[in-house]
Amino acid sequence: MRGWKRMDEDRAESTVPSCVSLKSDQSKYELIDFRSSDKIERGEHILSNWDQSAPPGESSCSQSGSRSGDAEMKPKQRGDLQEVIEGHKISLKRRCEHVTEGTNGAGSGTLLNKIYTELYITEGQSEEVDTQHEVRQLERTSKKNIQDTPIKCQDIFKVLSEQQRHIRVVLTNGVAGVGKTFSVQKFSLDWAEGLENQDISLLSWITSRPAAAYQIPPSCVDRITEVRGFTDSQKEEYFRRRFSDDDLSKRIISHIKASRSLHIMCLIPVFCWITAIVLEDMMTRDQRGKLPKTLTDLYSHFLMVQIKRKKQKYGGKQRTEELTKTDKRLLLKLGRLAFEHLEKGNIMFYSEDLEQCGLDVSEVSVYSGVCTEIFKRESVIFQKSVYCFVHLSIQEFLAAVYMFHRYTRKDTAVINKFLKYSKPNPFSRITWLFTNYDPVTSLDDFLRRALMESLKSKNGHLDLFVRFLHGLSLESNQRILGGLLDQMENHPETIQKVLNNVKEVNSDEISPDRSINIFHCLMEMKDQSVHQEIQEFLKSGKKSKRRLSEIHCSALAYLLQMSEEVLDELNLQQYNTSEEGRRRLIPAVRNCRKAKLSDSVLSKSHWEVVASAMTSNPSHLRELSLSWNKSLTDAGVKLLSSAMMHPNCRLETLRLWCCSLSQISCDSLGSALRSNPSHLRVLELSGNQLKDPAVKLLCGVLQDPLCKLETLRSVRDDPVLSEV
Repeated sequence: MRGWKRMDEDRAESTVPSCVSLKSDQSKYELIDFRSSDKIERGEHILSNWDQSAPPGESSCSQSGSRSGDAEMKPKQRGDLQEVIEGHKISLKRRCEHVTEGTNGAGSGTLLNKIYTELYITEGQSEEVDTQHEVRQLERTSKKNIQDTPIKCQDIFKVLSEQQRHIRVVLTNGVAGVGKTFSVQKFSLDWAEGLENQDISLLSWITSRPAAAYQIPPSCVDRITEVRGFTDSQKEEYFRRRFSDDDLSKRIISHIKASRSLHIMCLIPVFCWITAIVLEDMMTRDQRGKLPKTLTDLYSHFLMVQIKRKKQKYGGKQRTEELTKTDKRLLLKLGRLAFEHLEKGNIMFYSEDLEQCGLDVSEVSVYSGVCTEIFKRESVIFQKSVYCFVHLSIQEFLAAVYMFHRYTRKDTAVINKFLKYSKPNPFSRITWLFTNYDPVTSLDDFLRRALMESLKSKNGHLDLFVRFLHGLSLESNQRILGGLLDQMENHPETIQKVLNNVKEVNSDEISPDRSINIFHCLMEMKDQSVHQEIQEFLKSGKKSKRRLSEIHCSALAYLLQMSEEVLDELNLQQYNTSEEGRRRLIPAVRNCRKAKLSDSVLSKSHWEVVASAMTSNPSHLRELSLSWNKSLTDAGVKLLSSAMMHPNCRLETLRLWCCSLSQISCDSLGSALRSNPSHLRVLELSGNQLKDPAVKLLCGVLQDPLCKLETLRSVRDDPVLSEV
C-alpha cells in the first residue's frame, strides 16, 4: 500500500491549523518564501489559494497511518493498521457521501453520487499567469478546442507512463467554483466505498486557484492538474442529473443555450447550481416569459429565491417575496463587506472584518437561506474563523447592490471615496490638474466614473462589479430586488445618457482586453444595438465601407475572439475606424492565423495581448506582421521573443520591416531563434539600419544547429544575408 498524506485546504471546521489559504488575491503578485516561518505564522501567504466552492463543515482530510507496504511489518501490526483504515473509511464515507450545493456542506443534503457529474480535468497548467478577471478567462476557455487528453478524477494518482515516478503529491488547479473540492470529495468517497485506489492509505492533494498555484515550486509536487469545468455535454448531464423532471431539465438547457453569457458561465459547476435554482423556481411558477438573460437579472432573482427559502423554512407573517427591515439591513451590511474587501482584493474575511461592517458573527452564521447559501464559514485557520462568499461573483453582485444603494441614498462620503473625489486645493496647481473635483450629480455621471475607475484596475478585479452596477440601473432589476434598493424613476433620457456615455468611453490608455468590458456593460443594460450592428457588419463582408466606432470595435474583437471559426487574416488597416478603434481590435489576434498590425502605435498592453495569442493553447497564429511600428521597444521585442520560445507557439513568419530595431532587440530575437523548438522559418528585418554588431550577432545565430530559420531577408539596405 502507498502511504500518502492529503492536504485539502478547501474544507472547513478543522481543528488543525492549515497552511493552505489566502486572505487576499493580492498575493498573486508577490513571491513567497516557502521556507519562511514568519509569513506562515501570520497566515498571509500560504501554499494555496481558496476554492470558493468549498464546503464548510468538517475536514475530510484522510490522515490514517504511514506507509503500509513495509515487508517487515508484523501480522498484528498489519491487522491493527487495517482496522484503523477500515474505521477511517466508515468515517470518511459518512462525511463525504452527502453534499449541499453552493455551500457544499459535507455530511448533509443530496447524495454526492446522485448529482456528481464528471469534470474535464487535464494534466499540466498554462505557463502564463492570467491577470484578467476569471470571467474573461472563462470566455476564452469556452471556445478552446479540446485537444488535451482528459484525466478521470479517480486516475489522478496513477502513473500514466513508464518515465513518471510515483505520484505522491498532486496540485489541482482551477478558477473559483470550478469543482476542485467536489473532485476531492468524490475521490475520497470512491476510496472509502472500496471502489477505487485501494492501495492508498494517506493522500496529499492540494487544490488551488491559478494565481496561487504559480507560487508553489514545481519540486514540491509530483503532478499538476487543472480542472477546466464542464464541457457542453457535461453541462447538460449536470442538469439532467439534478432534475428528475425531464421536461424541466430540457427547458433549462434550452434557455441556457439561447443566452451566450449564461452558457459560458455554466462552465463553472457552482454557476450551474445558481442557474438551476433560479430557473427551477421561475419555471415551476410559470414565468417563462420573464426568464433572466443577463447576469444582473439572474443574480437578482437568485438573491430573492434565497430570501424566500429562508422564510419558508422559518415561517413568518410576511409574504415570502417581501423583504423585512432585518433582511435589508443584513444584506446591505453584507454588501458593504463585499464592496470594501473587493476593492482591496480580499476574498476571505475574519470576524473583526465582519464586526467593522456592523455584522454580528452569530447572526451571519445562522441566517439560513441567505448566509448559508450566499455567505459561509470557511476553515479554521490558525485558530481563527475565516468567512467567505460562496463564489466571487456573489461578492461582486452584493458589492454592486451596496454601492448602488449608497448612490440612491446620496451617501457622498462613500461615493466620493470610491470615485477618488476630493475637495480642491487652490494652492496646488498640479493637484488641480490630476484630481477629480466635481461631485457626482446624476446617474449617468456616477456610472461613467465607476466604469472609468474599474478600467484603471490592472487585473480587472472590478469588471464584473461594474457590469452589475450598470445592470442595477434598470428599473426591471430594481423591481426584482423587492425594495432592497430605493427604486428610482429613471426617465428614458437618463438611461439613454448612460448608454451614450458607455458607447463613447475613451479607453486609449487601457488594455484592449479591458476595453471589452465596456461592451459587456451595454449588454447588462439590455442594449442590443451594438451587438446587432456588428452581426450585420460581419454578414455583409464589407470591412472598409462601414465606419466603426470604438465600441463597435470592442464588440467586434469580442465576437471574433469567441467565434468557433478561426479567422484567416486580421488586418487592422482594413477596418474603417479610428486609431483607438484599431487598437481595440487587437484581442481578435487570439483567433486568427495571420495578423497584420502594421503602422500602428501600440503600447506594452497591446504587445502583451499579442504575446498571449502566441502562447495560448491552442495557438492559431502562424504569421505576424508588425512592420512600421516605431513604438516597438526593446521591451516589446523581448516580450514577443519570450513568447516565441513558449512550447505552444507555432509562429512561422515574423515581419519587422522599419521598426528601428536595436542590437538589444536583435539579441532577444537571436535567443528565440536558438530555442528548441523554434517553428520560425521566415524573419524579415529590412529597413532597420542594423549596425555591424547586430548583423554579426544574427550571423552567429544562423550557424547554431538549433536555428531552423530558412529565410532572413534584407538585414541591411543591401541584400546581406538575404535568402539564407
